[in-house]
Amino acid sequence: MPERILTHRSEQTAIVDGGIQPDDRDPDILSLRPERLDEYVGQAEVVETLKIAIEAAKIRSEPLEHVLFHGPPGLGKTTLAHIIANEMGGSLTVTSGPALEKGGDLIGILTHLGEGDVLFVDEIHRTPKTVEEFLYPAMEDFAVDFVFDKGIHARSHRYRLKRFTLVGATTRVGLLSAPLRDRFGIFRSLDFYGLDDLVQITIRSAALLNVGIDTPGAMELAKRSRGTPRIVNRLLKRVRDYAQVRADGFITKATVEAALALEGVDEKGLTRLDYRYLKTIIDYYGGGPVGIEAISATLQEESDTLVDVVEPYLLKIGMVIRTSSGRRVSETAYHHLGIAVQQKLF
Repeated sequence: MPERILTHRSEQTAIVDGGIQPDDRDPDILSLRPERLDEYVGQAEVVETLKIAIEAAKIRSEPLEHVLFHGPPGLGKTTLAHIIANEMGGSLTVTSGPALEKGGDLIGILTHLGEGDVLFVDEIHRTPKTVEEFLYPAMEDFAVDFVFDKGIHARSHRYRLKRFTLVGATTRVGLLSAPLRDRFGIFRSLDFYGLDDLVQITIRSAALLNVGIDTPGAMELAKRSRGTPRIVNRLLKRVRDYAQVRADGFITKATVEAALALEGVDEKGLTRLDYRYLKTIIDYYGGGPVGIEAISATLQEESDTLVDVVEPYLLKIGMVIRTSSGRRVSETAYHHLGIAVQQKLF
């Protein structure tokens, strides 16, 4: 019994001594996110802007200016927030707009931030208005105002915060209020990735996942990833599973094609939902134009899902045209679906 207790204590000591434990190497907790700007692939102008701003802030021994990223989901907004915290040497606190239900939620987070820390607010456009107003003095003056009591006995107290950096991310920048948007010093848009960048990301992620992949396989995955790193990493994991079970564990172009056929992802990256979206406009609304609410009701899908997830890529590759009177399917989409073009539209 004493030996057993001694062993248990030695294990406890090992756990808290700061050393790397076997569990730390567990692939289940492996992150594919790059940790430094030098490791980040793509978005060259954004990366260069951040490099200059971070280096200048370090020279002045000041926190980085508040940063706002906007663009479709999966393009690296959250990853850049982690990188900013690493580059600036501060801790990262992560929250989201819908999670900040009351002003007290935000104040509790702000008052626990240290000097040079980074607060990342995802979907910042969904922050309630009453909570958003607490951000204004916090971002400009690094202070929050508390009001005690009510009526003629009301008193205000200003609490000074440590200087921090707010990094906001949004997929709907038009929904941000002007007062909040104008308080960000760095404002950058993330666009879909090119094929070469996605191939680099695929090869890097495959190496981290310890799975072999050839260049044609990486190219095929990149073509089907909708220009989005998050999607290419997700598809890579599904193809890895297929390769380990149905192939020899090595990913080739043929393996990618077979695995993604099961996933319902075609050669352009279109999914079953994309097909349903396009065919709904064609079959029910004569190819358009039709409003998003009508499409949403027919598909039984939330309109936000269609606007944020489905439409950006279809608009990018020219399969959908957004007009003042609604959405319209393009001739390119008709050809891709193998459907005769409705002459009345073109």
